[in-house]
Amino acid sequence: MGKQAIDNLSTKIEAIAFDMDGLLLNTEDLYGEVGEILMARRGRMYREEVRQRMIGLPAPQAFGVLIAAEGLQETWQALQRETDEIFEELLPTRLALMPGLEELLDHVECQRLPRCVATSSTRSFATRALTQVGIFDRFDFVLTAADVPRGKPHPDIYEEAARRMGVDAGSMLVLEDSPTGTRAGVSAGAYVVSVPNAHTQHGPFDGARWIADTLRDERIRRLFEKRIVEA
Repeated sequence: MGKQAIDNLSTKIEAIAFDMDGLLLNTEDLYGEVGEILMARRGRMYREEVRQRMIGLPAPQAFGVLIAAEGLQETWQALQRETDEIFEELLPTRLALMPGLEELLDHVECQRLPRCVATSSTRSFATRALTQVGIFDRFDFVLTAADVPRGKPHPDIYEEAARRMGVDAGSMLVLEDSPTGTRAGVSAGAYVVSVPNAHTQHGPFDGARWIADTLRDERIRRLFEKRIVEA
Protein backbone atom coordinates (compact mmCIF):
# COMPACT_ATOMS: atom_id res chain seq x y z
CA MET A 1 0.00 0.00 0.00
CA GLY A 2 1.74 3.12 -1.18
CA LYS A 3 1.90 6.43 0.61
CA GLN A 4 -0.44 9.09 -0.65
CA ALA A 5 0.34 12.78 -0.93
CA ILE A 6 -0.65 15.13 1.89
CA ASP A 7 -2.67 18.24 1.14
CA ASN A 8 -3.73 21.01 3.49
CA LEU A 9 -7.49 21.32 3.12
CA SER A 10 -10.31 22.84 5.12
CA THR A 11 -12.20 19.84 6.52
CA LYS A 12 -12.00 19.61 10.30
CA ILE A 13 -12.34 16.26 12.05
CA GLU A 14 -14.55 16.74 15.10
CA ALA A 15 -15.19 13.13 16.18
CA ILE A 16 -14.02 9.62 15.48
CA ALA A 17 -15.85 6.30 15.15
CA PHE A 18 -13.86 3.07 15.37
CA ASP A 19 -14.88 -0.30 14.05
CA MET A 20 -13.91 -3.06 16.51
CA ASP A 21 -13.17 -6.47 15.00
CA GLY A 22 -9.90 -6.41 13.10
CA LEU A 23 -9.43 -2.68 13.72
CA LEU A 24 -9.21 -2.33 17.51
CA LEU A 25 -8.81 -6.01 18.34
CA ASN A 26 -7.30 -9.08 16.69
CA THR A 27 -10.68 -10.78 16.69
CA GLU A 28 -10.63 -11.37 12.93
CA ASP A 29 -7.73 -13.76 13.57
CA LEU A 30 -9.82 -15.49 16.21
CA TYR A 31 -12.94 -15.55 14.03
CA GLY A 32 -10.95 -17.44 11.43
CA GLU A 33 -9.87 -20.04 13.95
CA VAL A 34 -13.38 -20.31 15.37
CA GLY A 35 -14.78 -20.80 11.87
CA GLU A 36 -12.30 -23.56 11.16
CA ILE A 37 -13.28 -25.37 14.37
CA LEU A 38 -16.98 -24.86 13.66
CA MET A 39 -16.76 -26.32 10.17
CA ALA A 40 -14.33 -29.10 11.15
CA ARG A 41 -16.99 -30.38 13.55
CA ARG A 42 -19.15 -30.81 10.46
CA GLY A 43 -16.43 -32.49 8.43
CA ARG A 44 -15.88 -29.45 6.22
CA MET A 45 -13.36 -26.74 5.49
CA TYR A 46 -13.94 -23.10 6.36
CA ARG A 47 -13.54 -21.69 2.87
CA GLU A 48 -11.76 -18.36 2.48
CA GLU A 49 -14.20 -17.07 -0.12
CA VAL A 50 -17.08 -17.64 2.32
CA ARG A 51 -15.19 -16.00 5.14
CA GLN A 52 -14.52 -12.92 3.03
CA ARG A 53 -18.23 -12.52 2.37
CA MET A 54 -18.98 -12.76 6.11
CA ILE A 55 -16.47 -10.18 7.36
CA GLY A 56 -18.07 -7.04 8.76
CA LEU A 57 -21.67 -8.27 8.63
CA PRO A 58 -23.98 -8.52 11.67
CA ALA A 59 -24.39 -12.07 12.99
CA PRO A 60 -27.73 -12.91 11.30
CA GLN A 61 -26.42 -11.92 7.88
CA ALA A 62 -22.94 -13.38 8.40
CA PHE A 63 -24.23 -16.77 9.49
CA GLY A 64 -26.83 -16.56 6.74
CA VAL A 65 -23.98 -16.41 4.23
CA LEU A 66 -22.37 -19.48 5.82
CA ILE A 67 -25.63 -21.44 5.94
CA ALA A 68 -26.43 -20.72 2.30
CA ALA A 69 -22.90 -21.38 1.04
CA GLU A 70 -22.48 -24.67 2.87
CA GLY A 71 -26.06 -25.92 2.90
CA LEU A 72 -26.14 -26.12 6.70
CA GLN A 73 -29.35 -27.11 8.44
CA GLU A 74 -28.82 -25.17 11.69
CA THR A 75 -30.31 -21.76 12.38
CA TRP A 76 -28.04 -18.74 12.63
CA GLN A 77 -28.89 -18.54 16.33
CA ALA A 78 -27.62 -22.08 16.91
CA LEU A 79 -24.40 -21.32 15.06
CA GLN A 80 -24.00 -18.12 17.08
CA ARG A 81 -24.31 -20.03 20.36
CA GLU A 82 -21.74 -22.59 19.28
CA THR A 83 -19.41 -19.86 18.07
CA ASP A 84 -19.71 -18.08 21.42
CA GLU A 85 -18.77 -21.29 23.22
CA ILE A 86 -15.64 -21.69 21.10
CA PHE A 87 -14.73 -18.06 21.68
CA GLU A 88 -15.00 -18.61 25.43
CA GLU A 89 -12.06 -20.99 25.15
CA LEU A 90 -9.90 -18.61 23.09
CA LEU A 91 -10.51 -15.14 24.49
CA PRO A 92 -8.75 -15.39 27.87
CA THR A 93 -5.32 -16.01 26.34
CA ARG A 94 -5.56 -14.93 22.70
CA LEU A 95 -7.30 -11.55 22.60
CA ALA A 96 -5.00 -8.59 21.87
CA LEU A 97 -4.99 -4.97 20.71
CA MET A 98 -4.09 -4.17 17.12
CA PRO A 99 -0.73 -2.44 16.54
CA GLY A 100 -0.71 1.29 17.20
CA LEU A 101 -4.09 1.46 18.92
CA GLU A 102 -2.93 2.58 22.36
CA GLU A 103 -0.79 5.38 20.94
CA LEU A 104 -3.65 6.55 18.72
CA LEU A 105 -6.12 6.56 21.62
CA ASP A 106 -3.65 8.60 23.68
CA HIS A 107 -3.50 11.14 20.87
CA VAL A 108 -7.28 11.24 20.43
CA GLU A 109 -7.74 11.80 24.16
CA CYS A 110 -5.21 14.63 24.16
CA GLN A 111 -7.25 16.28 21.42
CA ARG A 112 -10.43 15.75 23.48
CA LEU A 113 -12.27 14.37 20.48
CA PRO A 114 -15.59 12.57 20.98
CA ARG A 115 -15.07 8.91 20.15
CA CYS A 116 -17.10 5.74 19.95
CA VAL A 117 -17.03 2.14 18.80
CA ALA A 118 -19.42 1.09 16.01
CA THR A 119 -19.40 -2.68 15.62
CA SER A 120 -21.37 -5.48 14.00
CA SER A 121 -20.65 -7.67 17.03
CA THR A 122 -23.18 -8.20 19.80
CA ARG A 123 -23.18 -5.86 22.78
CA SER A 124 -22.29 -8.62 25.22
CA PHE A 125 -19.28 -9.67 23.15
CA ALA A 126 -18.12 -6.09 22.51
CA THR A 127 -18.39 -5.20 26.19
CA ARG A 128 -16.51 -8.28 27.30
CA ALA A 129 -13.76 -7.98 24.69
CA LEU A 130 -13.15 -4.25 25.17
CA THR A 131 -13.20 -4.66 28.95
CA GLN A 132 -10.79 -7.59 28.87
CA VAL A 133 -8.14 -5.56 27.03
CA GLY A 134 -8.75 -2.51 29.23
CA ILE A 135 -10.12 0.00 26.73
CA PHE A 136 -13.90 -0.08 27.23
CA ASP A 137 -13.84 3.13 29.28
CA ARG A 138 -11.74 4.97 26.70
CA PHE A 139 -14.79 5.44 24.47
CA ASP A 140 -17.84 7.62 25.05
CA PHE A 141 -20.18 4.81 24.02
CA VAL A 142 -20.43 1.60 22.01
CA LEU A 143 -22.92 1.09 19.19
CA THR A 144 -23.81 -2.37 17.89
CA ALA A 145 -25.91 -3.64 15.01
CA ALA A 146 -28.78 -4.11 17.48
CA ASP A 147 -28.92 -0.34 18.04
CA VAL A 148 -29.89 0.52 14.46
CA PRO A 149 -32.49 -0.69 11.94
CA ARG A 150 -29.91 -1.98 9.47
CA GLY A 151 -26.37 -3.22 10.01
CA LYS A 152 -23.30 -2.64 7.87
CA PRO A 153 -22.91 -2.13 4.90
CA HIS A 154 -25.89 0.19 5.39
CA PRO A 155 -24.98 3.63 6.80
CA ASP A 156 -27.28 3.49 9.84
CA ILE A 157 -24.67 2.76 12.51
CA TYR A 158 -22.40 5.61 11.44
CA GLU A 159 -25.29 8.01 11.01
CA GLU A 160 -26.31 7.19 14.57
CA ALA A 161 -22.72 7.56 15.78
CA ALA A 162 -22.54 11.07 14.32
CA ARG A 163 -25.91 11.97 15.81
CA ARG A 164 -24.94 10.83 19.30
CA MET A 165 -21.61 12.64 19.16
CA GLY A 166 -23.36 15.80 17.98
CA VAL A 167 -21.40 16.25 14.76
CA ASP A 168 -22.12 16.27 11.07
CA ALA A 169 -21.16 12.94 9.48
CA GLY A 170 -18.84 14.75 7.09
CA SER A 171 -16.65 15.90 9.98
CA MET A 172 -16.51 12.45 11.59
CA LEU A 173 -13.54 10.19 10.91
CA VAL A 174 -14.45 6.53 10.48
CA LEU A 175 -11.68 3.95 10.80
CA GLU A 176 -12.59 0.61 9.24
CA ASP A 177 -10.73 -2.57 8.35
CA SER A 178 -13.28 -4.20 6.03
CA PRO A 179 -14.89 -3.41 2.68
CA THR A 180 -18.31 -3.87 4.30
CA GLY A 181 -17.60 -1.33 7.03
CA THR A 182 -15.96 1.04 4.58
CA ARG A 183 -19.13 1.03 2.48
CA ALA A 184 -21.18 1.84 5.58
CA GLY A 185 -19.02 4.82 6.49
CA VAL A 186 -18.88 6.15 2.95
CA SER A 187 -22.66 5.80 2.58
CA ALA A 188 -23.10 7.80 5.79
CA GLY A 189 -21.04 10.62 4.31
CA ALA A 190 -18.19 10.24 6.81
CA TYR A 191 -14.48 10.78 6.21
CA VAL A 192 -13.41 7.15 5.92
CA VAL A 193 -9.89 5.79 6.25
CA SER A 194 -9.52 2.06 5.71
CA VAL A 195 -6.95 0.17 7.79
CA PRO A 196 -6.95 -3.38 6.41
CA ASN A 197 -5.61 -6.37 8.28
CA ALA A 198 -4.21 -9.61 6.89
CA HIS A 199 -7.72 -10.92 6.24
CA THR A 200 -9.10 -7.86 4.45
CA GLN A 201 -6.04 -6.37 2.74
CA HIS A 202 -7.22 -7.12 -0.79
CA GLY A 203 -10.31 -4.91 -0.43
CA PRO A 204 -11.99 -3.37 -2.31
CA PHE A 205 -12.19 -0.14 -0.30
CA ASP A 206 -14.18 1.98 -2.73
CA GLY A 207 -14.88 5.46 -1.41
CA ALA A 208 -12.22 5.45 1.31
CA ARG A 209 -10.18 8.65 1.29
CA TRP A 210 -7.02 6.61 1.62
CA ILE A 211 -5.68 3.34 3.01
CA ALA A 212 -3.39 3.10 6.03
CA ASP A 213 -1.05 0.21 6.70
CA THR A 214 -1.71 0.28 10.46
CA LEU A 215 -3.11 2.58 13.13
CA ARG A 216 0.44 3.90 13.55
CA ASP A 217 0.12 5.77 10.24
CA GLU A 218 1.09 9.38 11.05
CA ARG A 219 -1.43 10.68 8.53
CA ILE A 220 -4.26 9.65 10.86
CA ARG A 221 -2.91 11.87 13.62
CA ARG A 222 -2.51 14.75 11.22
CA LEU A 223 -6.25 14.69 10.59
CA PHE A 224 -6.77 15.89 14.14
CA GLU A 225 -4.42 18.80 13.46
CA LYS A 226 -6.93 20.11 10.89
CA ARG A 227 -5.02 18.55 8.01
CA ILE A 228 -6.73 16.35 5.47
CA VAL A 229 -5.00 13.61 3.58
CA GLU A 230 -6.15 12.94 0.06
CA ALA A 231 -5.19 10.24 -2.39
